[in-house]
Amino acid sequence: MTTVSTTPGVGDRLRRWRHHRQLSQMQLADGAGVSTRHLSWVENGRSHPTRDMIDRLADHLDVPLRERNQLLLAGGFAPAYGTGDLSSPELFAVSAALQSLLEAQTPFPALLLDRWWDVVDYNAPVAALLSGCAPHLLEPPINAVRLALHPDGLAPQIVNLGQWRRHLIGQVRSRADRLADPRLAALADEAAAYPGDDVGVPDRTDVVVPMRLATPAGELRLFSVLTAVESALDVTVDELRVESFYPADEATRTAFLAR
Repeated sequence: MTTVSTTPGVGDRLRRWRHHRQLSQMQLADGAGVSTRHLSWVENGRSHPTRDMIDRLADHLDVPLRERNQLLLAGGFAPAYGTGDLSSPELFAVSAALQSLLEAQTPFPALLLDRWWDVVDYNAPVAALLSGCAPHLLEPPINAVRLALHPDGLAPQIVNLGQWRRHLIGQVRSRADRLADPRLAALADEAAAYPGDDVGVPDRTDVVVPMRLATPAGELRLFSVLTAVESALDVTVDELRVESFYPADEATRTAFLAR
């Protein structure tokens, strides 16, 4: 009995990424500096691309490092990008830098998140905000999107839940589309199915979308800033983001400083 492999070849993978980026063969070929005929042969399996050609096409297609490794493997080459552990000596400098960002954010909250919004680490002020969340949402791996929008999580405390839902789910869908990641798309669908709607009228005085939390100390208004390592050559590092929350008004700043 003959087994037929259905694993996509490098040409199929490149064509899928080209379609996903909505580029014609001519546009991709011109941008990457290859001939349209050569690209057509590569996509159809008539020509085998060199490692350099795969790299150039991946650069122009903005393929994430994780998926670049898959392209290289499909082309018969070793992966170019490691997938390190933050506790390993190789990633010590980056790990220490990210940890310093979390600590420096105190007394305001900050989280270290991976590609799928799973929480890798967080600083002490975050724990205080999660005291009312259900235990099942706090079991590792904690997912920040699920934690924020699930009815057993922060959702009952978020005053502008509709506005925050639309903002956060929009972020997840945008990343899912850019990375062509079905796991992220599933997360967005899951969050969108939670009770609630996406209706919310922005305050005319807001310049960013705030997360407005009702707490015993009064309403806290926070906005977030994402920090990434743009020069990453490791998959793990490439996919990490520090989400730092800042007070959106003086009352919130005072409340956190008082803690």
